[in-house]
Amino acid sequence: MQEEFSKFWKAVWRFVIQRDGQDLVEYALIVALISLGATAAMRSVASDISQAFSNNASVFNSDI
Repeated sequence: MQEEFSKFWKAVWRFVIQRDGQDLVEYALIVALISLGATAAMRSVASDISQAFSNNASVFNSDI
């Protein structure tokens, strides 16, 4: 088990040292930032859409 753990950390260290790995990490951070922004925006949009449907439902119910 110790040997497998050691091999894992050596592989991680090689990945971090490589220049290509740094680019990959930067892209992953950008994607994470975009996804967080999109999630925050979707919550606001979802709330607005829900409110619009509620308003329409109340108008239709008041006419009946």
